[in-house]
Amino acid sequence: MPSHHPGFALRAAWRAAGYMTLALAASSASAQLARKPSMYEDGRAPQELIARPGSTPAQAMANHSSQPFAADLMSQAAFDQLARVYNAGTPLAQPHVIFVVDRQARPAAKLYFINTPRYQLHDRFLREQGLLRGGKDALNRNYRDAGRRFILGTLSWQPQIEGFVYEFWEGDQLTGSLLRETEAQLRNHFFAAVQFKANASAQEQVAVAAGIPAVTQSALIGQQRFFPLNPGQAVGRLRLVDDIDQVQDLQPSDIVVLRQVPIALPPVAGVLTEQPSTMVSHVNLLAKGWGVPNAYVRDASQLLAAHNGQWVHLAVSAKDYQLRAATDAERDQALARSKIKRSIAGASIQTDTRSSALQPLAILRASHRRQCGAKAANLGEVRHAAIAGVQVPDGFCLPFGAYASAMQRFGLAEKVARVQQQPGFDSDSSVRRSALAALRAEIEQMPLDAAFAQSLQARWTSQLQQAGVFVRSSSSSEDLPGFSGAGLYTTVPHVKGEAALQGAVRKVWASVFNFEAWEARRAAGIAQDAVAMAVLVQKAVDSEASGVMVTRDPLGGTAHSVFIAAKRGIGIRVVEGRRVAEQVLYARRSQAVQVLSRSAEDTELRLAPGGGVQEVAVAQRQVLSDALVKRLADAGAAIEKQFGGRTQDIEWAIADDQILVLQSRPFVQAANH
Repeated sequence: MPSHHPGFALRAAWRAAGYMTLALAASSASAQLARKPSMYEDGRAPQELIARPGSTPAQAMANHSSQPFAADLMSQAAFDQLARVYNAGTPLAQPHVIFVVDRQARPAAKLYFINTPRYQLHDRFLREQGLLRGGKDALNRNYRDAGRRFILGTLSWQPQIEGFVYEFWEGDQLTGSLLRETEAQLRNHFFAAVQFKANASAQEQVAVAAGIPAVTQSALIGQQRFFPLNPGQAVGRLRLVDDIDQVQDLQPSDIVVLRQVPIALPPVAGVLTEQPSTMVSHVNLLAKGWGVPNAYVRDASQLLAAHNGQWVHLAVSAKDYQLRAATDAERDQALARSKIKRSIAGASIQTDTRSSALQPLAILRASHRRQCGAKAANLGEVRHAAIAGVQVPDGFCLPFGAYASAMQRFGLAEKVARVQQQPGFDSDSSVRRSALAALRAEIEQMPLDAAFAQSLQARWTSQLQQAGVFVRSSSSSEDLPGFSGAGLYTTVPHVKGEAALQGAVRKVWASVFNFEAWEARRAAGIAQDAVAMAVLVQKAVDSEASGVMVTRDPLGGTAHSVFIAAKRGIGIRVVEGRRVAEQVLYARRSQAVQVLSRSAEDTELRLAPGGGVQEVAVAQRQVLSDALVKRLADAGAAIEKQFGGRTQDIEWAIADDQILVLQSRPFVQAANH
């Protein structure tokens, strides 16, 4: 079983004594997610001991007691003598002491504060002391049985609440009686007051039932000032963006500070946001695909106001971030690099435009991406897999061939050539924006071929009984290695009526020329004339909840953790990232649910009777139960297996207690520069 190390640490006094050494620093991703490091889980060797300012490793060892345990810790110095810390000498320092309550000791239960640098793990101490015999089953009973002999916990300092907490492994099946017994022992043998910190939703529920106040992970996480979304380094001109509309004017050499999270973003050199959002929002996925540094920094616009308009060097790591003035040489190198277009040739776009016949999802497989794009083809694959408890809303694909035929009649190649010949098109982003908007407007108004329009109406009528539909992009320039295309193209929600359906198809076709999409492809070195747009017409479902799931922790955690973000209603806002979603981590091994945040939404989107969507008040904010989280994780594992074990980024919804899969794509990895 995993060891019990705290998710957050470092007293204010220690920080004042010299641990805060970075110009701008904050907690790691693991600290942000309250993940306790575990040698059982990842096999890494223990990190350094606690070190006082200026001490050597040998001196740090000398500062610790040679005794295996203490029965009492009645002073701060006594705690320090037995404490172990991760990342000593940095703002990530995590001091803690593991402890054991032996409930069968006589004449009374006995508390052991363990020499944590010496043992690191509870079972090492118990076996050396002759208190535990047998294999894993003997140890595991002390995490699962209400009548267990040993209570195995961790005691640590939490700077967010300026107090000590006791906590347990997230998979520990605690009872209220065990919590009360632990509190009584610590009250009698520890010098300071302590609070219970819940590391799983099940532990929160036990504490509530027992009437024991609990410090929750979501409450601690909500106080974080920094959250790394994509590590990296960049040099660029810092731009403070107060209004979402200002993203129109951003340049590839800009490092942007966003007060709000936009739906889409043209390529930039780095991103800092001061509004929390889900890790799988479109902007975060784009930044990851571009391979640029990206982080949440509370009050970033105030902290960095003095740098606005200046050339800076930004470094984001899992442990900290730094921002300083760039040197002249760094600025010149960055400007030179910005003029070199990278290429993803080799992962190149491949399309088959020979047929324009509409294709139902039922016959599509992953291999049909050359005809219908990855979005439609992957959904066909998931539908074909017939995974228990999972459904894919019915629909059909308008293949690349239909787009190619329509654009040939429209004379697209000639029109694009004229657009690109406009003075300033290559050098001025505002000229490109205006010219592309005019081209989209032309496409959206062009007449459809009569035979094609008739086949569209016939398919919609015969297969979907003219139900309301979502008309979705499935382009050839999405889900490529190093280029996700997330959020660049258009989806038209809940379309009703023949004329509206035809208009929605034209609108999705026209979104090939969305400004953000053009700029992203331009920065990636993707040939603009190689892009084609398939369209997925899919039956609209009025979902009660929806969200995004990544089948492996997207912050670099283990393969045994699943990340899920969720909101009430239709899921557009989950990937927009405009407000904080409900976010959890599910540990497959322990089956524990760790709540990272609860939904901040007061409203939800639902289908409007006349078409489109409407905003309504939510009756209940909480979205995910532990049972639903496990069902989603099981569905994700089955989908991941269907795609050869590759980590999947899955959009899902819940309707009538049924899991619906709306998209499955490989989780984007950082691009190579």
